[in-house]
Amino acid sequence: MIQQPKCKITVIKRSLNQDIIDGYMKEEMKNSNLCSSLKEGDEFLVYSEFQIPDNFCQWAWADIRKDIIAIVNGVNFSWSKEKGMTISGCTDWFKPVLFKIEKL
Repeated sequence: MIQQPKCKITVIKRSLNQDIIDGYMKEEMKNSNLCSSLKEGDEFLVYSEFQIPDNFCQWAWADIRKDIIAIVNGVNFSWSKEKGMTISGCTDWFKPVLFKIEKL
């Protein structure tokens, strides 16, 4: 039996908070690059809310997994224009990435 995906994660935006980097990051850690692990438009299919998709950032997975679980289990967020969809993000506040999570 072929397992069907439960939801899809799409990278919708990578950001760089240079003012936060300049104000709070150690000098030797600073660089002005967007997240290099993911790119806008990257898509990942989720077959199990308990298993990270191939090539997906482990830190981002840990941050957005609660929203994946909610969407997979039928939660509709009151603020969302679409049912079965949410926007979530990783908590790297220096170089955050935003994701669209859609139930399939």
